[in-house]
Amino acid sequence: MLREMKEEDFIVSKTDLKGRITYCNQIFMDMAEYTEEELLGKAHSIIRHPEMPKAVFRYLWETIPKKEEVFAYVLNKTKNDNGYWVYANITATLDDRGNIVDYYSVRRRPNPKALDVIIPLYQKMLSVEKSSGVDASFKVLTDILQEKGVSYDELIISLQDQ
Repeated sequence: MLREMKEEDFIVSKTDLKGRITYCNQIFMDMAEYTEEELLGKAHSIIRHPEMPKAVFRYLWETIPKKEEVFAYVLNKTKNDNGYWVYANITATLDDRGNIVDYYSVRRRPNPKALDVIIPLYQKMLSVEKSSGVDASFKVLTDILQEKGVSYDELIISLQDQ
């Protein structure tokens, strides 16, 4: 079953530098169908849906350590194997010396029109990933960006704003 966030919902979480959850708000717990005790200290990948291309997470983990924020559409999996789409913004939290201390993510309801573009793209990426690996899946994404003449961020943000 596919769950939907409400328009006014914001899912908030923090992870340590290894991606383990250190904070999650009530909406996160409700959407993910987990308790706080089940989430704290666990890898954020506990909610990774198998229909989500690994290449998107590769981009994320290559970008946020460079202190650059990431916007992404993510299909998450709940404890009870339900799914829910989010429009995620992930950033690094910095201390006074500019060192990354943790990662902070805010997710909101994705624009349904954006999912009309993202779902077929992710299905194509996932198919290529299964047959040829993450690098080939990533190339599907970069080829589309090049064809459209936009950066990853420009594509993702424009889809949410349409």
